[in-house]
Amino acid sequence: MTAMLWIKALHIVFVVSWFAGLFYLPRIFVNLAQTEDPGARQVLLGMARRLFRFTTILAFPAVGLGLVLYLVYGIGMGPGNGWMHAKLLLVLLVIGYHHGCGVLLRKFEAGANRRGHTFYRWFNEIPVVFLLLITILVVVKPF
Repeated sequence: MTAMLWIKALHIVFVVSWFAGLFYLPRIFVNLAQTEDPGARQVLLGMARRLFRFTTILAFPAVGLGLVLYLVYGIGMGPGNGWMHAKLLLVLLVIGYHHGCGVLLRKFEAGANRRGHTFYRWFNEIPVVFLLLITILVVVKPF
């Protein structure tokens, strides 16, 4: 039981850290989409690269520890745990969003971005919605 609580605590810490990166990276994209200054662009690209790399590293233990809780400890398994299936679907969408951030970063690096800062301002809100829905599913367990 004690090991499970440690795994659960670490899972939460890594998820929060992963999401912190997913909240901030698109904000850098907003600034990249707005800047005309080549020097500022290089600084922002460097920040985005490092943040994406670090955020990717954080995603692995977040997902891995979650899988341990699900597969080893059986959290969310069995009848009456439809909330877990919905949560797992949302986690897959978060992973897709993370991947999409990498695609957008590569476009910025190649000078191929075609989107304006307004798009990135809205894009920046997506992980907030994911986190809200996932938290509600885990805490409320509505189905």
